[in-house]
Amino acid sequence: MAAPQFSTSGTKPTKARRRFTLDQANKALPLVTRIVRDIVNTHERATQLQAKLEESTGRESALQAQLDSALEQLQDYVDELGSIGVELKDYESGLIDFPGRHQGRDVYLCWKLGEDKVTHWHELHSGYAGRQSTSTLEEDE
Repeated sequence: MAAPQFSTSGTKPTKARRRFTLDQANKALPLVTRIVRDIVNTHERATQLQAKLEESTGRESALQAQLDSALEQLQDYVDELGSIGVELKDYESGLIDFPGRHQGRDVYLCWKLGEDKVTHWHELHSGYAGRQSTSTLEEDE
Protein backbone atom coordinates (compact mmCIF):
# COMPACT_ATOMS: atom_id res chain seq x y z
CA MET A 1 0.00 0.00 0.00
CA ALA A 2 1.36 3.39 -0.94
CA ALA A 3 1.47 6.29 1.46
CA PRO A 4 -0.55 9.40 0.62
CA GLN A 5 1.18 11.56 -1.93
CA PHE A 6 1.64 15.15 -0.88
CA SER A 7 3.15 18.03 -2.73
CA THR A 8 4.63 21.28 -1.57
CA SER A 9 4.13 22.74 -5.04
CA GLY A 10 0.86 24.35 -3.94
CA THR A 11 2.58 26.55 -1.39
CA LYS A 12 2.39 30.27 -1.89
CA PRO A 13 5.46 31.81 -3.50
CA THR A 14 7.42 34.21 -1.35
CA LYS A 15 8.38 37.68 -2.55
CA ALA A 16 12.09 37.11 -2.08
CA ARG A 17 13.86 33.94 -1.11
CA ARG A 18 15.13 34.18 2.42
CA ARG A 19 18.64 33.02 3.16
CA PHE A 20 19.66 31.89 6.61
CA THR A 21 23.03 32.06 8.29
CA LEU A 22 23.87 29.03 10.39
CA ASP A 23 23.18 31.07 13.53
CA GLN A 24 19.77 32.22 12.22
CA ALA A 25 18.82 28.66 11.29
CA ASN A 26 19.71 27.37 14.73
CA LYS A 27 17.78 30.21 16.40
CA ALA A 28 14.71 29.31 14.29
CA LEU A 29 14.83 25.65 15.34
CA PRO A 30 12.45 25.83 18.33
CA LEU A 31 9.61 27.06 16.10
CA VAL A 32 10.65 24.93 13.11
CA THR A 33 10.86 21.83 15.31
CA ARG A 34 7.27 22.28 16.51
CA ILE A 35 5.97 22.71 12.97
CA VAL A 36 7.99 19.79 11.58
CA ARG A 37 6.84 17.54 14.44
CA ASP A 38 3.24 18.46 13.57
CA ILE A 39 3.92 17.66 9.90
CA VAL A 40 5.41 14.25 10.69
CA ASN A 41 2.59 13.35 13.08
CA THR A 42 -0.17 14.56 10.75
CA HIS A 43 1.41 12.74 7.80
CA GLU A 44 1.47 9.52 9.83
CA ARG A 45 -2.19 9.99 10.80
CA ALA A 46 -3.16 10.67 7.16
CA THR A 47 -1.28 7.57 6.03
CA GLN A 48 -3.11 5.45 8.61
CA LEU A 49 -6.47 6.93 7.60
CA GLN A 50 -5.77 6.24 3.94
CA ALA A 51 -4.91 2.62 4.78
CA LYS A 52 -8.16 2.21 6.73
CA LEU A 53 -10.09 3.78 3.88
CA GLU A 54 -8.52 1.38 1.36
CA GLU A 55 -9.42 -1.60 3.59
CA SER A 56 -12.97 -0.45 4.37
CA THR A 57 -16.12 -1.53 2.67
CA GLY A 58 -19.40 0.23 2.91
CA ARG A 59 -19.56 3.40 5.02
CA GLU A 60 -16.40 5.27 4.09
CA SER A 61 -17.61 8.86 4.27
CA ALA A 62 -16.49 9.40 7.88
CA LEU A 63 -13.00 8.08 7.13
CA GLN A 64 -12.80 10.17 3.97
CA ALA A 65 -13.80 13.28 5.90
CA GLN A 66 -11.11 12.58 8.51
CA LEU A 67 -8.51 12.03 5.78
CA ASP A 68 -9.53 15.23 4.00
CA SER A 69 -9.25 17.15 7.27
CA ALA A 70 -5.81 15.68 8.00
CA LEU A 71 -4.60 16.57 4.49
CA GLU A 72 -5.87 20.12 4.84
CA GLN A 73 -4.15 20.47 8.21
CA LEU A 74 -0.96 19.01 6.74
CA GLN A 75 -0.98 21.58 3.95
CA ASP A 76 -1.47 24.36 6.52
CA TYR A 77 1.63 23.18 8.40
CA VAL A 78 3.66 23.01 5.17
CA ASP A 79 2.50 26.53 4.27
CA GLU A 80 3.50 27.76 7.74
CA LEU A 81 6.96 26.25 7.33
CA GLY A 82 7.26 27.81 3.88
CA SER A 83 6.27 31.22 5.22
CA ILE A 84 9.34 31.07 7.47
CA GLY A 85 11.50 30.37 4.41
CA VAL A 86 12.24 26.71 5.16
CA GLU A 87 11.80 23.92 2.59
CA LEU A 88 10.31 20.56 3.57
CA LYS A 89 12.11 17.63 1.94
CA ASP A 90 10.59 14.57 3.64
CA TYR A 91 7.24 14.21 5.43
CA GLU A 92 8.13 10.98 7.24
CA SER A 93 11.55 11.83 8.68
CA GLY A 94 11.03 15.58 9.08
CA LEU A 95 13.93 16.49 6.81
CA ILE A 96 14.13 20.18 5.94
CA ASP A 97 16.50 22.63 4.30
CA PHE A 98 17.24 26.24 5.17
CA PRO A 99 18.49 28.19 2.14
CA GLY A 100 21.96 29.53 2.93
CA ARG A 101 25.25 30.61 1.36
CA HIS A 102 28.70 29.04 1.05
CA GLN A 103 31.60 30.68 -0.76
CA GLY A 104 29.31 33.03 -2.65
CA ARG A 105 26.80 30.45 -3.87
CA ASP A 106 23.43 29.22 -2.69
CA VAL A 107 23.41 26.02 -0.62
CA TYR A 108 21.09 24.32 1.84
CA LEU A 109 21.63 24.11 5.57
CA CYS A 110 20.24 20.66 6.29
CA TRP A 111 18.37 19.57 9.45
CA LYS A 112 16.28 16.56 10.42
CA LEU A 113 13.75 16.18 13.23
CA GLY A 114 15.54 14.84 16.31
CA GLU A 115 18.80 16.68 15.69
CA ASP A 116 19.76 19.27 18.33
CA LYS A 117 21.05 21.83 15.87
CA VAL A 118 21.94 22.33 12.23
CA THR A 119 25.23 20.53 11.74
CA HIS A 120 25.30 19.88 7.98
CA TRP A 121 24.94 21.64 4.66
CA HIS A 122 24.83 20.49 1.05
CA GLU A 123 24.84 21.80 -2.49
CA LEU A 124 21.43 22.58 -4.00
CA HIS A 125 21.29 19.41 -6.09
CA SER A 126 23.32 16.95 -4.01
CA GLY A 127 20.65 16.24 -1.41
CA TYR A 128 20.96 14.44 1.90
CA ALA A 129 23.62 12.06 0.59
CA GLY A 130 25.90 15.03 -0.14
CA ARG A 131 25.75 16.48 3.36
CA GLN A 132 28.93 18.07 4.69
CA SER A 133 29.77 19.29 8.17
CA THR A 134 28.97 22.92 8.90
CA SER A 135 32.57 23.21 10.14
CA THR A 136 33.46 23.53 6.43
CA LEU A 137 30.82 26.20 5.78
CA GLU A 138 32.14 29.59 4.64
CA GLU A 139 29.16 31.92 4.85
CA ASP A 140 28.82 35.25 3.10
CA GLU A 141 27.29 38.30 4.69
